Amino acid sequence: MTNDATRASSSADTSARRRPALEIAVTSAAGAVTARDGGADRVELCSALELGGVTPSQGLVEATVATGVPVHALVRCRPGGFAYDADELDVMVREIRALVRSGVAGVVVGALREDGSLDVDALRWFVEAALDAAAPPHRVAGPQDVAETPPRGLGSARVPGASPLESRPLEPRTLEPRPLEITVHRAVDRAADPVAAVTALAGLGVTRVLTSGGSSTVGAGLASGVLPRLVEVAGDVQVMAGGGVQLGDVPALVAAGVDAVHLSAKRARAVRASSSRSGTTVSLGTEASTDSWFETDHDLVRAARHALDQA
Repeated sequence: MTNDATRASSSADTSARRRPALEIAVTSAAGAVTARDGGADRVELCSALELGGVTPSQGLVEATVATGVPVHALVRCRPGGFAYDADELDVMVREIRALVRSGVAGVVVGALREDGSLDVDALRWFVEAALDAAAPPHRVAGPQDVAETPPRGLGSARVPGASPLESRPLEPRTLEPRPLEITVHRAVDRAADPVAAVTALAGLGVTRVLTSGGSSTVGAGLASGVLPRLVEVAGDVQVMAGGGVQLGDVPALVAAGVDAVHLSAKRARAVRASSSRSGTTVSLGTEASTDSWFETDHDLVRAARHALDQA
């Protein structure tokens, strides 16, 4: 028979358990407003969603931050794989600093080595750049608060995006930095060993990891058992499930213990054909990518919010 103490403990556990957050991937300020009004807790902002997403422009970031919804900006300098050379890392570190100074609530980053393992050196640089940009500007040069550059391959042992002046030691900050969250994206799903990649996030200062469980979709990641395993090994790093999420997946994702669910909730919108040259199509890109784009669908966002609240 359940006694009062057991009931009180169970009630406390239930109240302490936070509902999974809903994150919507958007490509516009209008999409962020749609996501916000549909019940999303935050948005991931990117450009070129059809390519898996790349870093959004400065103007787009500023306009989306102005909507008031927490914006987490993707940092990805190009489509394709996640093994980056020194120049690409340099660009992304610069992008991180610019994004944080534009007021984003978080950045979404990731990198792998050529052997498919997590590039922990690159992630340390990303985290350091983000936290440094989020710190108050009132600092003086001094001997403390300097981060040691982790070693990389031959000829690349330097902090990307930092000039000799920027690399000088800094005094401890007298003011607290503003809160900033760092998400590692689905590069972990492309890792040679997704479980090892997520395990390696411990101690890097990462807030959460976005993953489908090493598969193309979360449904497959659940079926393989990898996604629940990632929840087990993540430790203090939150696990956000994303990748081909269907509304029917939500109860199983919540049961697996994920901290958030991520989806694009998008619909395609096609541009109207020009009447000036009827029957003529002029391609401006590849695979007709210039004739349509994605918009955030309010009904899909609301449906996802309802599914999470009911799970």
